[in-house]
Amino acid sequence: MIRSMSSALSGLRNHQLMLDVVGNDIANVSTIGFKSSSTVFADVLSQTLSGAGAPGGQTGGTNAAQIGLGSRLVATVQSFTQGALQRTGRPADVAIEGDGFFVVANGNEKFYTRAGAFDIDAAGNLVTPDGMLVQGWQANMAGAINTNAAVGPVQIQVGELLPPVQTSGVDLGGNLSADAAIGDAVTMTLTGYDEQGAAVPVNMTFTKTAADQWTVTATAGNPAVDITASLTDNVITFDGTGELTAPADRNINIAAAAIPGFPGAISLELGDAGAPGRLTQYAGSSTAAITNQNGSAAGSLQAFSVSPDGTIVGMYSNGRTKPIGQLALAVFTNPGGLERTAGVWRESPNSGLAQIGTAAAGGRGKISAGMLEMSNVDLAEEFTRLIVAQRGFQGNARVVTTADEILQEVVNLRR
Repeated sequence: MIRSMSSALSGLRNHQLMLDVVGNDIANVSTIGFKSSSTVFADVLSQTLSGAGAPGGQTGGTNAAQIGLGSRLVATVQSFTQGALQRTGRPADVAIEGDGFFVVANGNEKFYTRAGAFDIDAAGNLVTPDGMLVQGWQANMAGAINTNAAVGPVQIQVGELLPPVQTSGVDLGGNLSADAAIGDAVTMTLTGYDEQGAAVPVNMTFTKTAADQWTVTATAGNPAVDITASLTDNVITFDGTGELTAPADRNINIAAAAIPGFPGAISLELGDAGAPGRLTQYAGSSTAAITNQNGSAAGSLQAFSVSPDGTIVGMYSNGRTKPIGQLALAVFTNPGGLERTAGVWRESPNSGLAQIGTAAAGGRGKISAGMLEMSNVDLAEEFTRLIVAQRGFQGNARVVTTADEILQEVVNLRR
C-alpha cells in the first residue's frame, strides 16, 4: 500500500509537470516564433519479486513477477513545425519559411531565434526587441557581400550616401524616319552625370545627309560647347531594310575628357542586331530617343527591402538600389536539442554545431519580408492535453485516497 502511494505520488508530480508545459504553451499562443512542447513519460525501474525461469524437461518456463514503482519525466520535446505567417508590412519584420534560425548575439555569445520582429537602433544596428544584435554580413561600398566571412552585426544606416556614378554608357533606340528629306534633323537631350554627380545636358542632333545616312553632332554643358569633333563613328548608315550597317560596332563614342568633369569616355549603344529597341530606319515618324544611361547623382538611403535569400537591398533617393548586407541563418542536426532561454535558443551538446549560411541554401528556408511567424501552438491539441493532465492527476489522487482508506482499515483491525 505504501508502494502504491509512492507510485501515485510520482504520477501526481508528472501530471503537474504536464500541466505546467501545457500552461506555458497556452500562455505563448500569441508569442512570435514560439514553438510548443510536449512531455514524454516513462515508467520507473520495476521491482522484481521473482525472476523468470527457463523451461525444463518436465516443467514449463515462468515469467518474472515485477511491480512498477511509478513514472518519471524523460523529456520535454519541442515541436519545430512551421507557424502561420502574418503580414505586418514593416520592412524590418522577417519570417523564415522552412528550417533555420536567425542568428543574434548578446556580447560574445550567439543565440538563435525564429522571431523576426527586428528594428533599427540609434546606431543603425538591426536588433531584436530586447536589444540583441542580428548577425549577418555587411556589403562593401560596391555592394559586394562575402558570405564566407565570419558573421557580424548587420547595420542599416538611414540617410547613408551612395556616391555618384559618372555616365559612361547610354542606350539609344527607336526609329529614324526613312521618309525624312535630306537636311531634316532629329534632336534629343541626354542628361549625363559627371564624376561629382552634377547633371550635364548633352544635346545630340541627327541630320540626314544622304539616302540612308545620318550624321550626328553634339553640344554639351550649360552654356553649350560643341563636342562634335570628339565624336567617333558619328556617321550612321542603314541598308534597304532599315537595319543599321555602320558603325560596325553599333555605338557612337564621346572621347574621354571631351566634356568637363567626364574623365572617361561615353559610349552611346545603338542596340544589337535584331534586338528589341534597337535603332532602325523605317518609313513613318521618327521616335529615336535615349532609353537608358548608367550615371547617377549622389543619393541617400531612404528605404530598404529584404529578398528571399536574406539580402537587404537599399533604395536611394537617386533611384538606384544597392545591397546593404545579408541576414545569416543557422540550421542544426538536432534542433530539438537546443536549450530554450529567455525567448531564444542556444547550442547544447546534443544539438550539434550551428551551420551558418545564407537563406534558401544548404537546407535553410527562405525569408519572407514584411511578415512574422506566429506561434505554432494548436489550442485544440493543448486543451485536449489539459484534460488528460487533469484526469491523470485526479486518477493518481484517487489512488492515494484509496490506499489511505485501506491503511485505515488495517489500523482498525486492532479494535
